[in-house]
Amino acid sequence: MRWKIIFAGGLVLRTVFGAAAEAENVVATSNTFFLTDWLTSRVWLDFLQRFILVALLISLVALLIHALNKTFLKLRTKVVAYGQSKFKPLMIKQYQLLNTRQITSALLAALKTAKYMVIALLLFAAVPLIFSIFPITRSLALTIYGYIFTPLKAIGIGILEYIPNLFTIAVILFVAKYVFRTLKFIADELETGRLTLAGFYPDWARPTYILLKYILCAFLVAVIYPYLPGANSDVFKGVSVFVGILFSLGSSSAIGNIIAGLVITYMRPFKIGDRVKLGDMTGFVVEKSTMVTRIRTHKNEYITLPNLMVLNSCTTNYNKSLEEGGSVILYVNVTISYSLEWRQVHELLLAAAARTENIERNPAPFVLQLSLDDFYATYQLNAATKAVTILPHVYSGLFQSIQDVFREAGIDLTSRHYFKVVQGE
Repeated sequence: MRWKIIFAGGLVLRTVFGAAAEAENVVATSNTFFLTDWLTSRVWLDFLQRFILVALLISLVALLIHALNKTFLKLRTKVVAYGQSKFKPLMIKQYQLLNTRQITSALLAALKTAKYMVIALLLFAAVPLIFSIFPITRSLALTIYGYIFTPLKAIGIGILEYIPNLFTIAVILFVAKYVFRTLKFIADELETGRLTLAGFYPDWARPTYILLKYILCAFLVAVIYPYLPGANSDVFKGVSVFVGILFSLGSSSAIGNIIAGLVITYMRPFKIGDRVKLGDMTGFVVEKSTMVTRIRTHKNEYITLPNLMVLNSCTTNYNKSLEEGGSVILYVNVTISYSLEWRQVHELLLAAAARTENIERNPAPFVLQLSLDDFYATYQLNAATKAVTILPHVYSGLFQSIQDVFREAGIDLTSRHYFKVVQGE
């Protein structure tokens, strides 16, 4: 028995047997063009329907984004208006952490971020859905979903696997927190004098605490480093080496000043408030930091000196003698002609010291004869004072007293470098 199966594209239309097969063959042949036209029209109709659906989805997404923009614009206007009338500064005790303008700006930034996140989620849902409408782009939609979900999945797995390391880091930081608190408590006790250690000065407490804190922080970094995500990757190692090279090449002078600051701290050549002479600079110490020392001169000039320069220069501390119960010796050099007897010069200089304010009577002033030059002798008046904070004024008063005493005695302080030759003598 003969039989035939009649197809239209890939669709089985009919199965016939025997003589009917011959007749159906003629019918099928005659209707081939009709079926082809019908299938073509169905394909275009399907494409048009899918295209309209895509257009509707795109329009819907655009309308939603437009609505979101309008909604967030209204919210922004309300936040600005509310912030100007209702917001109050955020205070932590007496410190103003955020003013009203900063709070308003932070809320506006949060709204803007939320808007972009909603738009991103909307596009995240819409784009793959649009691609899935057409069969030819359906695989592309799956690919896009894969591009999005694969990294998210990897991140999620990485976070779950990192949780044990995170607990380890948390325990290390918890222990370090109480170690720092203990060190700070001991430093405060030493600084206030409630706790004393033999040979350890109270002014060493704060810098020693800071030094130990830096050392412990470096130790913490070394301990925590292996537990950081990506610590063993080549990129992480490369960045670490690069940062180390930059630090070593660019901070040699800074490291030198820091070390010099530590040396100065433990040398204790001066403290805040002391009147000192550093090199050719004289003034009061107003700041001692890790890297620099600042002094204020009598002209009210603030001079910043690197600690390395301070360490390499001679330091004169005018307050040190006062702390030990002594005083500072002022000295003035005066040149007097040989025509004046030296004992009289001594008496006049001591009289000038006696009438000068802020000059101590004990120890008593004294005069030294420094040199015998060609035309005059050099005398040095030495007088003690405890007014180290006004030394320029004490010196000025001493100079004035010397001039007054010698003028009252009729003696000219000018030391002539010539002799007058009189004819016939």
